[in-house]
Amino acid sequence: MEKPDPQSLPLAPGVYLYKDERGRIIYVGKARVLRRRVLSYFQIERRTAKTRAMLAHAHALDIIATTTEKEALLLEASLIKKHRPRYNIVLRDDKQYVLFKLNLKHPFPRLEIVRRVRRDGARLFGPFTSASSARETWKLLHKAFGLRRCSDRAMKNRVRPCLYHHMGQCPAPCMGLISPEEYGRTAHKVSELLEGHAADLLAGLRAEMNRVAEALEFEEAAVLRDRIQAVECTVERQAAVLPGGGDMDVVGLFPADKGLAVGVAFVRGGAVMDGRGFYFGGLEFEDAPELLWAFLSQFYTTLPPPPRVLLPWLPPEESGAEEGDSERSLMELALSEKRGGAVRIVAPQNALDNQLVDIAAANAREEARYGQKGSPADALASALRLPIPLRRIECVDISHTGGRETRAGLIVFEDGRPVSGDSRVYTMPDGGDDCASLYAWAARRLKSGPPWPDLLLIDGGRGQLAAVRRALAEAGEEGRFPLAAIAKARNEEGRADRRAGNVSDRVFIPGRANPLPLREGGPELLFLQRIRDAAHRFVIGRHRRAHRSVALSGELMRLPGIGPATARLLWEKFGSIEAMRAAGEEELRAVPGIGPKKALELLKKLEILQS
Repeated sequence: MEKPDPQSLPLAPGVYLYKDERGRIIYVGKARVLRRRVLSYFQIERRTAKTRAMLAHAHALDIIATTTEKEALLLEASLIKKHRPRYNIVLRDDKQYVLFKLNLKHPFPRLEIVRRVRRDGARLFGPFTSASSARETWKLLHKAFGLRRCSDRAMKNRVRPCLYHHMGQCPAPCMGLISPEEYGRTAHKVSELLEGHAADLLAGLRAEMNRVAEALEFEEAAVLRDRIQAVECTVERQAAVLPGGGDMDVVGLFPADKGLAVGVAFVRGGAVMDGRGFYFGGLEFEDAPELLWAFLSQFYTTLPPPPRVLLPWLPPEESGAEEGDSERSLMELALSEKRGGAVRIVAPQNALDNQLVDIAAANAREEARYGQKGSPADALASALRLPIPLRRIECVDISHTGGRETRAGLIVFEDGRPVSGDSRVYTMPDGGDDCASLYAWAARRLKSGPPWPDLLLIDGGRGQLAAVRRALAEAGEEGRFPLAAIAKARNEEGRADRRAGNVSDRVFIPGRANPLPLREGGPELLFLQRIRDAAHRFVIGRHRRAHRSVALSGELMRLPGIGPATARLLWEKFGSIEAMRAAGEEELRAVPGIGPKKALELLKKLEILQS
């Protein structure tokens, strides 16, 4: 790409986008001064290997000016997440973390496991990389402290204590069997434990157990004994490292032979609770400053940052080491707004900080060891003879019942992992022709825009593949992304072999009449089968839900005064018969078109349907 005219570049903060000859965004960057930053790419002595490769593929440059540097930072993160540019450092994590949520402002707080952060005043604890480990801890805390498990709606409509109350694991606040003050004291003990204040909590529990034992209240003493054991079991999973307590995230870096790895350790309440590693292939150590800033910008998209983030060293800003403090201040400002409190980004200041960085670097080293082995996606790219790595794979499948309630389901895999948040379901015109449905769906997929897949996998054979290819060609987008189709193997009668355990699926690509010679049970074919099966399960579930919606709407419309519009509102609000029954008369009356009389009739009808 030729050097742009300096006069065409503004002296303002903003975002710049490099595009290839097809108009695809291949790199997104931010700048305090757009003219100075963009022109720095054309200083030969400052080019890295990645910059040289990017400029070799760049064909055009777009500029988006902003009023402040913070706006540029936020816009850059948003554009990277949306377009997944090839030459950006993109953190692909798919919301692997879970958090504990406890709203102490509620009269009867409930300990929840959540993945999304909402600023509603509730306390958040974590994160945990393993959802199963978090759920084990959650069950242990409920068994020991007896917090309610039911939702606010279920608690409001309950008419008798639940089974957990009879098991001694819930004090039944729904029935008024415990006061908000007494329940709140228990909830605060759980909060203290999750904050890392286990020593004071254990001391108080032991003192209370001794007191009730001396009073010959042995049953209550046994409950407190079990609580102490549960707390000790939870504490054993944590490694204390900070004598004074405190929360922070510690980032470590490991340079591997074929890339860079980043590790992060979560320190909560002075203890290392969990850790995670990320591997970025193809990067060199000179890319480390950009990697660290990009990691911070993207890592806290879905997670609340702690008050302190410890880096192995403070990287300078891309345009020069003398501007590092400004980059650091800008990042701290953005993270502080995300947290709702001050966030400091610091380098190691003592031996303990260096020890924590070493722990995070160990996570990075293990991730690099795993990442350099190669993935099924890499082997698949080689088998399909694709020139680019298969980072994003989309798979589409069609489902219908006799040509009715037709749905097209789309799932996404990135770096070999499913991205549930990107799954989509499309309502298609009724009809039993899968090829026609895929042809119509392809036009809608193009209209949705980027991020584009590195491979679109179609559940079907040559006919389904040809239908999608024809739709792309007629839209002038042939070659926008590679295509492949996977179909069941044929049995002796020439029909699809759908027997359990069959691994002889056939894979077709455009321009080739015969299936690809993929080895049965090989990693490439197994990977494609895994993606196809996930898409099939997804679209079947959505199709069945739509089918149930039609059946339920038909039953509801048999009631006097309930038409299609009201039936649809009921389904969209509650989603199932069980939810409608649990809602009660008041919530039903809140639906437009439902009055007191209709609500009572509807409840009677739902009882009949349930039985």
